[in-house]
Amino acid sequence: MTERPATRYPGPTLTTRLHWLLNAGPSDYMLALSVASASLPVIGKHLEPLGALTAAGVWGARHAPDFVNSLAKSLVTPNDAEKKQQDRDCTNAVTEAALRGLVSAKDLDIEWPAADRTPPVWKMREHRRHVHRTSVRYGPRPGQLLDVWRRDDLPAEPAPVLIFVPGGAWVHGSRMLQGYALMSHLAQQGWVCLSIDYRVAPHHPWPAHITDVKTAIAWARANVDKFGGDRNFVTISGTSAGGHLAALAGLTANDPEMQGELPEGSDTSVDAVIGIYGRYDWEDKSTVERVRFMDFLERVVVKRKFDKHPDVFRNASPIARIHPQAPPFLVVHGTGDSVIPVAQARSFVDRLKAVSRSVVGYVELPGAGHGFDMTDGARTGAASTAIGLFLNHIHRNRTLLGAKEVI
Repeated sequence: MTERPATRYPGPTLTTRLHWLLNAGPSDYMLALSVASASLPVIGKHLEPLGALTAAGVWGARHAPDFVNSLAKSLVTPNDAEKKQQDRDCTNAVTEAALRGLVSAKDLDIEWPAADRTPPVWKMREHRRHVHRTSVRYGPRPGQLLDVWRRDDLPAEPAPVLIFVPGGAWVHGSRMLQGYALMSHLAQQGWVCLSIDYRVAPHHPWPAHITDVKTAIAWARANVDKFGGDRNFVTISGTSAGGHLAALAGLTANDPEMQGELPEGSDTSVDAVIGIYGRYDWEDKSTVERVRFMDFLERVVVKRKFDKHPDVFRNASPIARIHPQAPPFLVVHGTGDSVIPVAQARSFVDRLKAVSRSVVGYVELPGAGHGFDMTDGARTGAASTAIGLFLNHIHRNRTLLGAKEVI
């Protein structure tokens, strides 16, 4: 049995505290104040949202130049509206082409969903008709909760399972509103979906996030059959920061350093990973955008300097954890993403294809921005359909393989 390492980081010294006081900026003081206020007795737990709000403000301030530049470029580019419409119109064709060779031609011979002008977020009530149970505990901590999505008339045989990890820049980890279109689509097809909450910075620095995700996977492997799910086929997906966490979880199956709070023998492996506009590199500082991102990680999420703790960042970087036994991956990203540029996804996919022995798919949606699955009805239907086709293909092949082994 693998010995679980005791992961410990040295606490702050008087010297490091003085260094922080001399170098901290206004945002650092605001974050420190919010964290300190949250530790107050009785009222502290009610003040935790203040820390998340402050951290989100820090994140927004760092990305404001990218948003402004993107908007300015859109306003001054000739025929920009026509180009955007062309990008939307080709969504189905681009998505279908990306799946050729990954799923069968028969599976692709379908009527792809028509572009919908209604933002998916406005269809919240329609999507949530598949919510079967809310606020199920997947761990001992107060915030370790999940919702179960499934059809009421689920067939008797165990259903494939998807765990959905919401995004939020590692400072917001709520299952509210995120992933609804995808989970509704999969639930309609007979899947059991688990949408999770997890701990976030600044009150819970890294690696609390991935610890919670691993805890949810272990819970599913041990308990999802109570809701009709197949404990032997569990996949994971996430958007933005959730895409990072899903990818990292998939690449570090049963890694003792990532699941120190779990009992010995807990299974945190997954059978496939879907990364949707995720962040896959926690080390690269090659661009201005990535330098700003790394500064955000250091100050808010990890609360450690990259130069002094490079191993912490490297171990949390999915692109650095790719190995030949990686599970099947499908990565979905938009070329119009100004928060996490599409180059991040391209590099990650290239590395996966070079190293992994499993299936690797990549759907690059022309013009799609960050959070398109909540705001862009023209692309969300195609993306959900593509993910469903990919996952059903993986599940069908895994089931056939299992049947052959039994014979």
